[in-house]
Amino acid sequence: MKPGTTVPPSLARQPLYRLVQKDKMFAPHLLVVPTGSSVQFPNEDPFFHNVFSLFNGKRFDLGLYESGTTRSVRFDREGVSYIFCNIHPEMGAVILALSTPYYGISTKDGIVSIHNVPPGSYRLNVWSENGELVSQTAVEQVIQVSSEPARLGNITLQTAVDALARHENKFGEDYKPSHEIHY
Repeated sequence: MKPGTTVPPSLARQPLYRLVQKDKMFAPHLLVVPTGSSVQFPNEDPFFHNVFSLFNGKRFDLGLYESGTTRSVRFDREGVSYIFCNIHPEMGAVILALSTPYYGISTKDGIVSIHNVPPGSYRLNVWSENGELVSQTAVEQVIQVSSEPARLGNITLQTAVDALARHENKFGEDYKPSHEIHY
């Protein structure tokens, strides 16, 4: 950029979102991004990866790419994307694209806090990687936020199928046995 050129505020403040591949793992495991954000997928392992997602949030296939390189994907619609590597079946992560800045991630104790929400009326949505709501009324709640902290009480989840535990490769087939892969 030339000296004296101004950067539009929307571009100047764009955070960098990354889902790093290292030690045959994605880090972080859960990444929440605003809808429309681009996410970088740097390969920091000493071998190839092939990152893909075939789920409803964002479908993509980055193809094979080597150590030290990065590919990016724009998450242009709201939704949950389960992320995998077509070479290493043990690799899995989740990207959650949201159209609101108001969200919370639970602690290990299951407590969720959402800060700096202006007064108003909001619809509560609950998502869990390995759980589903016992009652749908929790999802259909409209919450009134005032200047005082809102306490929603308990929302109960039951164990659900783990989408990351058992998945097929990008061709809809089982992964080859690990003894055939030497890296």
